[in-house]
Amino acid sequence: MPLPLNPLTFPFAGSRLIEASAGTGKTFTIALLYVRLVLGHGTEPLMPPQILVTTFTDAAADELRERIRARLFEASRMFSDADLDGDDPLLNALKIAFTTSEEVCRRSTP
Repeated sequence: MPLPLNPLTFPFAGSRLIEASAGTGKTFTIALLYVRLVLGHGTEPLMPPQILVTTFTDAAADELRERIRARLFEASRMFSDADLDGDDPLLNALKIAFTTSEEVCRRSTP
């Protein structure tokens, strides 16, 4: 029987695979894990280009992109007194590239 995943204590060492049925909170969990990595809950803080998140469909990649951006925006507002707009350097640094696993393979094949 698989163990329940706690996104607040999930270890970051090595590669990780999250698989579960529809509607079980995978997207929520991945978005929270992503923010934890950016905040330095791993060995060191990572920037979005250093984090790879893949999924199987364009629709799922779009959903992940929007959810993670929303989570990062929420996190940035927690640490900023300034009104955040399109000129905010933190938000501009949080440009996230998402793709499907097929596209990752296509890019890495010469």
